[in-house]
Amino acid sequence: MAESTHTVIELPTTQDTEAFGRRLALELSAGDLVVLDGPLGAGKTALARGIAAGLGVRGRVSSPTFIIAREHRAGERPGGGPPVAMVHVDAYRLGIGAGESGRHDRTFDELDALDLDTDLAGAVVVVEWGEGVVEHLSDRHLLVRLRREPESDVRTARWGWVSAHG
Repeated sequence: MAESTHTVIELPTTQDTEAFGRRLALELSAGDLVVLDGPLGAGKTALARGIAAGLGVRGRVSSPTFIIAREHRAGERPGGGPPVAMVHVDAYRLGIGAGESGRHDRTFDELDALDLDTDLAGAVVVVEWGEGVVEHLSDRHLLVRLRREPESDVRTARWGWVSAHG
């Protein structure tokens, strides 16, 4: 996979991270896959909340850690545009419990059971901890890498569209 041009932004506060998500949502439509990468506390869920706000989806957005995937129905999109649902996925727990040798196969079995490729037809799918796990679901995806500066709340986001065909 080849990453196309990427952009970097500094996000000093959680509000900045959510505002960045709302801006990203302006460019998203049904069928788009967004992969959020970053360590614990980097702002993945805050970014997903911002994307959801920008899409105008219904329901409170929180980390889907314990349910793995949560669907948010389409609502009224701010600024107009076609309504679109959002599926928010936490891939961190996929495959947990399998030994290292079986983890890869179990992860893909669990991912397949979520039926995300079907969801992609009518929703924006946002996947936390998804790098290296969900890219095969789409010919291209938006990869957002979030990092948190040591000893600070300042986060940095690097993002760009990645194509499976280089």
